[in-house]
Amino acid sequence: MPTKVENWKDEVYGNEIRDHLMEFAEEGWDAIPEDEHDAWFERFKWWGLYHQRSGQESYFMMRIGTPNGVIEPGQLEVIAEVADKYARGPEENPEFGDAYCDWTTRQSIQLHWIKIEDIPEIFELLESVGLSTQQACGDSWRNIVGCPVAGKDKHEHIDAWPIAEDLHETFKGDDDYANLPRKWKVSITGCDQGCGQGDINDLAYEPAEKDGELGFNVRVGGGLSRKEPRLARDIDVWVPPEKAADIGHGMSALFREYGDRDDRFNARIKFLMDEWGPEKMRSVLQEEFVDFELPRAGEDMRDQYTYNAGGNEHGDHVGVHEQPDGNYYVGLDVLVGRMGVDDVYELAEIAEEYGSGEVRLTQRQNVIVTDVDSDRLDAFLDEPLLDDYSPDPHPFMRGSIACTGTEFCSLSIVETKNRQVRYARWLKDNVSLPEGVEDFHIHLSGCTASCAQPQIADISLRGMKTRKDGEPVEAFDIGLGGGLGENPQFADWVEMRVAADEVPGYIENLLDAFEAEREGDETFREFVADRDEEALQSLADPEETSYDDPYLGNTKMTWYPYAEDNDMQSSPAPTDANDEPLPSDD
Repeated sequence: MPTKVENWKDEVYGNEIRDHLMEFAEEGWDAIPEDEHDAWFERFKWWGLYHQRSGQESYFMMRIGTPNGVIEPGQLEVIAEVADKYARGPEENPEFGDAYCDWTTRQSIQLHWIKIEDIPEIFELLESVGLSTQQACGDSWRNIVGCPVAGKDKHEHIDAWPIAEDLHETFKGDDDYANLPRKWKVSITGCDQGCGQGDINDLAYEPAEKDGELGFNVRVGGGLSRKEPRLARDIDVWVPPEKAADIGHGMSALFREYGDRDDRFNARIKFLMDEWGPEKMRSVLQEEFVDFELPRAGEDMRDQYTYNAGGNEHGDHVGVHEQPDGNYYVGLDVLVGRMGVDDVYELAEIAEEYGSGEVRLTQRQNVIVTDVDSDRLDAFLDEPLLDDYSPDPHPFMRGSIACTGTEFCSLSIVETKNRQVRYARWLKDNVSLPEGVEDFHIHLSGCTASCAQPQIADISLRGMKTRKDGEPVEAFDIGLGGGLGENPQFADWVEMRVAADEVPGYIENLLDAFEAEREGDETFREFVADRDEEALQSLADPEETSYDDPYLGNTKMTWYPYAEDNDMQSSPAPTDANDEPLPSDD
C-alpha cells in the first residue's frame, strides 16, 4: 500500500502546490486546516519550505537552491535583503543576531523564521534576479552540487558548470520528474580534487577519459542517512558531456518507476542498488530508459582526488587561488556555515567592488569570491570582513561543519551550530594538532539524518541523549576516521552517548594519543584504519575540561533554546503576519 505521503502527493504535488501556497499566504496561517497540517507541510517542501519545530508553529525555514553553488552577480544582495526583511524571528541567536543566512552542505541557502504571509513578496524578490525555491526540498531533483569553482579553476579536466546548469534548467519544474519516490541528489564535477562529493549522491558524474575524449563516469546509490550510509557504486557507464542530461533523464525515470513508494524508509535508490547490484542497474537503464548504446566506463581521475582525502591537501578551495584568466578566486571560511545579514550585505559589496559580483558556495558551508582583479587582490585581502571569514583559517575552524539542530529542526536531538562554534574555538585555543597535520574535519550532526555529513569526517559527532549526575543531558556518539578521496570510507563509531561537555576533552585526549602512537607522518585516517574496534575504544576517554557548555540541558524541550523564557509555555507561536500571537482554540 502506498504511504500516506504518497497519497498526499497523489492529491496535490509539484508546480500546482504554488497556487495553494499563495492562497494560504493571502488568507494567513489560520487558513491551513489544522487536521491537514502534515499533508500541506509535506507538500510545501517542494517549494523550499520546511515548517519549523514544535513551539515555533507558523514559522518556516526556506531553502533557496543555487545550482553548483553559483550565486550570480546581483543575487547575493537580494538574498541578504530577503533575510533582512523577512527572516527575523521573535528571539535573537547569541552568536549570530536576529537575521542571518545559512550556507548548506549542498551549496544552498537557508533562511529561518519565514512567515507564510510573506511568501508572495519573497518569491517576487527572488525571481526578479533569477533565484527560486522550487524543488529545493521535496521528492524530486534537489539542488545539483559540484565543484564550486567549475570554469574558474586550473585543476579541472573539464568545465562542468554548463552541464550542471543544463541539468538544473532541464529538470527543475519538469512535471515528468516532479514526483519521485524520495529526494534525488545529483553531483557533477570535472576537477581533479573530488570536491563534488559524488560518492554520497544518488547520481554522480565524475571526470573520466575514454578514447581520448573527456567526459564522465557514472556512479549511483550514494547517501548517508538512517545510519545506513552507502557509497555510490560504479555502473560501468561513461557519458560525454552532451549526453549527461540523457543519463539524468534515464536514471531519475528508473528511480521514479522502480523506487519503493510503499515504505519511505526504503525509498532511496541506494536500497534499490542493494537489491539489484550495479550490473542490473546498468542493464535496466540501457533496456528501458535510454535510446542509445551506453559506452563502458572510461579511465577515471579518482587517484588525484584530494578533497577530504585524509591527507594534508585541503582540496576545499579555501584560500587564494589563481584562475586560468589571471584573476583570482578567494575562498573564505564561514564557521558552521552561518553568516549574519550585515556580513552578507558586505560580502555582496566587496564581491562587486573587487570582482565580478559572483559568489559561490561550497559543500563545506564556505563562500568563494570569484574573479578578483589581480591588481586589487591585496586590497581585497585587507578588507575587514576577512578578519572574521579568513582565507587562511586554523584547522579546527576550517574543518567544522554543523547542521541546523534543535534551534529550528524537528528531527534534531541536540543543539548544533552554536555548540560547534564553541567547540572549535576551545580546541583552537587549548589543543595542538600533531606536527604536520593541517587538515582536520569535525562534523556535528543533530540526528541520524546526517545533514552535516558526519560519517565522512575525521571526528564524527551524532546527536544523542544521556544522563549525567542523574539528569538528562545532550550527548554525542563519536565516530573516527571517515573521509572521501580516491578510496572513501565511513567513520567507525567508537564512543556512544558522550555528554556534550566532555566531547572537547575526549578530542584533546584522542589527539594526544594520536601524537604519541602515530608512526612517522601517518595521517589520522591511516592511524584509525590500522586499529580494530577495541583498540580505537581504548585510545581516549571523555573528560570535563575548562570548556563550558551552556546548552547541556535538553534544548529540544524548549520552544527556542536561546530565549530568556524558553519553556514551551512561553512560546509566542503561532503568530499572525505581524508576529502577534494568535489566540488558542482551547
